[in-house]
Amino acid sequence: MSASIVDVDASAWVGHWISHGPVAGPTDPIGIGREDGDADFGRYLFSTTFDLDDAPAEALVRLTADSRYVLFCNGEEVGRGPVRSQPRRLSYDVLDLAPHLVEGENSLVVLVTYYGSPNSFWFPAAANPIIGRRPVLVLEGRVGDVTLATDGTWRSAAMPAWTLATGIAHIGVPVEEVDARELPVGWRLGEGIAWEPASILSASHPGALARSQPPTDPYGPLIRRRIGVLGGDVVVPEAGTWSRVAARPEGENVIERATSVVEAPAKPAGAGVDYAGDGGALHGVLDMGRVVAGNVSFEIDAPAGTRVDLHYREVAWKPGKADPMSLPMTGTTYVARGHDDAYGSLEVNGFRYIHVVIDAPDDAQVTFRGLTVSERLYPYENEARFASSDPELDALWKAALRTVQLNSQDAFTDCPTREQRAWVGDGTVHQMVHLAGSTDWRLCWQYLHLGDSPRSDGILPMSVAGETERGNGFTIPDWSLYWIRGVYEMHRYTDDLDQLRELFPTAERIVRWYLPYVTDDGILADVPEWNLVDWSSIFLPGRSSILTSMWVAALGHVAEIAERLENLGTARWARGLIESAREGFEQFWDASRGTYIDHIVDGEPRDAASQLAGALAILSGLAPRERWDSIVAWIADPDRMVVRSWIGGDGGYSAEKIFEQLQGIQRIDWDAQEECVSAQPFASFLVHDALALAGRADLIVRNMRRWSVYLQGGYDTFGECWGWGTPVHGWSSTPMRDLARYVVGVSPAAPGFATARIEPAYGVVERFEGEVASPEGMIAVSVDGRAVTVDSPIPFEVRDGAGTAHHREAGRYSF
Repeated sequence: MSASIVDVDASAWVGHWISHGPVAGPTDPIGIGREDGDADFGRYLFSTTFDLDDAPAEALVRLTADSRYVLFCNGEEVGRGPVRSQPRRLSYDVLDLAPHLVEGENSLVVLVTYYGSPNSFWFPAAANPIIGRRPVLVLEGRVGDVTLATDGTWRSAAMPAWTLATGIAHIGVPVEEVDARELPVGWRLGEGIAWEPASILSASHPGALARSQPPTDPYGPLIRRRIGVLGGDVVVPEAGTWSRVAARPEGENVIERATSVVEAPAKPAGAGVDYAGDGGALHGVLDMGRVVAGNVSFEIDAPAGTRVDLHYREVAWKPGKADPMSLPMTGTTYVARGHDDAYGSLEVNGFRYIHVVIDAPDDAQVTFRGLTVSERLYPYENEARFASSDPELDALWKAALRTVQLNSQDAFTDCPTREQRAWVGDGTVHQMVHLAGSTDWRLCWQYLHLGDSPRSDGILPMSVAGETERGNGFTIPDWSLYWIRGVYEMHRYTDDLDQLRELFPTAERIVRWYLPYVTDDGILADVPEWNLVDWSSIFLPGRSSILTSMWVAALGHVAEIAERLENLGTARWARGLIESAREGFEQFWDASRGTYIDHIVDGEPRDAASQLAGALAILSGLAPRERWDSIVAWIADPDRMVVRSWIGGDGGYSAEKIFEQLQGIQRIDWDAQEECVSAQPFASFLVHDALALAGRADLIVRNMRRWSVYLQGGYDTFGECWGWGTPVHGWSSTPMRDLARYVVGVSPAAPGFATARIEPAYGVVERFEGEVASPEGMIAVSVDGRAVTVDSPIPFEVRDGAGTAHHREAGRYSF
């Protein structure tokens, strides 16, 4: 028996890459003059059978596919994957077949999806003449005395029942269609399938030597899955209404067909029972009660050819109002086979409302039932908690956890609804919430490793493992600086030197990327590409205080990590750049207002002095300590604060503002001398960090109450921006981290969280208690007035209500 069969971490595989259909010989053996990802979207089945005398207690197999797979053993789902990754770092999974095995004959069926065209979470490999152009699968393992390994004895079949909808705007998320008339009822068991022999694929280029077993080009060594198993609740709608629409739906795809009936004349109907077509359609609006994210299932009794369109929406339909830049253009279509009609989606979608449009033949009897959503989210392990005498803060804590969990799937995503992209900057907030909220930090590392995919010049793509990275175009440079902060957070929380060494070269290349834009006096000017930082109306052209502060803060993180890794030369270099910037940064100081301005253009200081300009000056250490109070007075004054964005407002994205931004126009419609532009929810964590450094936890709590505006109408999640955007955006979840770090007061006192620092916010909330994650378990803190009780699994230092610091070993203490 080959050792690699049972060694699920071995780099060499026994299983072969297999695909469907004949394999043509290479016409271009050097791989020049070809297109990547030749195959279009398709789904394919691969299968084998084997006999067992006894079902073993454990039967591990490992497998992966390009693009995605679902593995069935004897008709039962075992798992699905792989998690999103770049093609040359393709991930594989280890699954246990044992719970699904029986004595006698067993079947394995693998459904493989190949997307063909890049989307939000996948892009095709840079193919060689044979591999990387079509769906592939590799599987191997040992089941009792049976060796399983994909090879030419496996069977394959194309599954034309599945297609993707076309003609949909903003189609980053695949919209699947399934015609069950072409799908046998027993397909998960391999029944009713027109099988053909599977094809073995061999890498084809001068150095490949026709190798067909991983590791091979273009997929690299294959990396074992770094994160846990996704799962969650099975959710049913909380409410729903049904109506009969006089006209049949029109359009080629689910979005067109669903929206064509939303405002059509209709009359109330039952829940889809005894439906007579009468030349019209049945329209249901189901409310899940909150935003959910997962796989949709339902059953229907209807004649063959009956079409069911499900349109997923974040918010309820408002007559006469559409926001195509914001609302998700997602859904699914199912065409009934006429019997045994049970649908289960393969794509994950997020939504609150489902518009169900049933288009059946006239006088048909239709029963629609059993719609559920099986959530597919990353679980919290030992979930943190917070309870206080202030119900508003309790609600904010729960909403932040829920918002991040909906955006914690196989990566940290911006939203589970409209995009599902892994934006490199957004994830820093998700990461901080996970670090405080759960003892499983694997997804925090996954965020960094997935983002560690620099362009040739060293800067990171703005989002990774999808069409944006594959395009290799312009980026958001400061998103890379946020990523460095994520590396620094893991240094503080885990101090895993092996992983830090792996990530550190990219962090150093990022800060070096900015060097051509450093002026003689050490600050940044005229940085190209899309400098974003936040959706707020901040000014970044010319000489930028904001970009300089962010870069200097990143240099400080790089220096500290370099010292920890004993890379003293890089640490000295980084600290030298910080000192060079310190004197030049003085040009941004506005003594009359006691804060820092955003920028200087053509030697002229401009008026705008945003909340972020002042906060980042504190965080970077470029603002002297004696100025902090005046800066705080400016950036935390609610009477000065205004909300502005260059691309949105008044309930949604603004086409006019976006067009002006593209033309280089940024209009000031506030008093830039007297008013201060507030950070949007995302970058507010930087403002709160600055307030914490200045000793003003009370102002953090006052500011986070603004997030309560999102918790209306049944929503329990935080939206994208102040007044517009998606209703569940992970980057807006700082209140949970702030309550854990600045109210409960728990943070690392030393790298690796070897010691905890506990500084509760006495007097801000009358009574509160919380549990916050550490590497050794949950740290519990309870405060009543100025009395504090701490129960910690690690040593800690705590500040009591009188301001006295106490150092204690692990255990439970009261002060």
